[in-house]
Amino acid sequence: MTIMILGFGFLFGGILQYAKLNRYNVISGLATLENFAVAKAIAVAIGIGAILLNIEIGLGFASYHIKPLILGGIVLGGLIFGTGMAILGYCPGTLAISFGEGSADAFIGIIGGLSGGLAYTVLLPSIHGVLGPDLGSISLYSLTGTNSLVFYLLVIIIGGVFISISFWLHKKEKIKDLKWLYTGIALAVLNAIIFLTVTTNRPIGASTTFPYLADLLTGTTSNDYFGKIQKPGSWELIFLTGAFFSGLILSLIRKDFKITLIHDNWKKYKGTSSYKRIIWSFIGGFILIIGARMAGGCTSGHIISGGMQLAVSSLVFAIFVFAGLLITGKIFYKAKKN
Repeated sequence: MTIMILGFGFLFGGILQYAKLNRYNVISGLATLENFAVAKAIAVAIGIGAILLNIEIGLGFASYHIKPLILGGIVLGGLIFGTGMAILGYCPGTLAISFGEGSADAFIGIIGGLSGGLAYTVLLPSIHGVLGPDLGSISLYSLTGTNSLVFYLLVIIIGGVFISISFWLHKKEKIKDLKWLYTGIALAVLNAIIFLTVTTNRPIGASTTFPYLADLLTGTTSNDYFGKIQKPGSWELIFLTGAFFSGLILSLIRKDFKITLIHDNWKKYKGTSSYKRIIWSFIGGFILIIGARMAGGCTSGHIISGGMQLAVSSLVFAIFVFAGLLITGKIFYKAKKN
């Protein structure tokens, strides 16, 4: 099983590297509305994945793993996660890949994320009341009941809407490169394979790794939260290890492995100060994981995996993540004055 999970992580890393969706310049470019590749790939992954996965589940080959709609955690966590994503320029899953490619700021972000994961474990008992109310695991399937005809018709319509959004964004961007499309399709297929009962019977995920590993390293394991995240955290740690080796090995094969702290987009807006990038990378990673843990997931485990299941919690989370991302992008990335 460990080899299989490592393999899935390696494939995940390779898929994202193909369209450079793990890169700081691309993710921060979305925050400044200069690069829509991430949004397009996510939209097409949800659209195609929703159709593929729900048919797969209907045939009995997989099952749902719907995250509950814990309203406070989803809304506040989404905004905080989007803020961290804009500042850091990475998601929990892409941190490992980019670190493998030599991005030093991704490594600092990982340190910040581990610190955020530990802080969340410690603070959870005192902020638990802010996360509610828990409205339950709501999805299109639970809302349509046993009317399978209506359900599958809506799945196809909603899937088509997400695919249409991706091409609408592509038209606005006015570029010919379609790597985002192939990456989105591949992410949908990979997620559907991972969902299968005969493989791992779970969705892709990344953010649980951070509190799991941080708690393990510091011995902060005698609490209810660690018991809850131990199993998924262990799975995701192996998965991200595969993603890291994907970044390392493929970048060496491509001969573009390079230790980098200041990326072009950061230099464009924030200058060349290494000290400033290190500080903001740590803060971004810290905020990113706090938000992810409040919401119970991240870009891969919540937005894509949950979106494919047409889970209400995941779709609401996505709205607030992009709101936090774009608001922070507008404030944080102001053009430098000459």
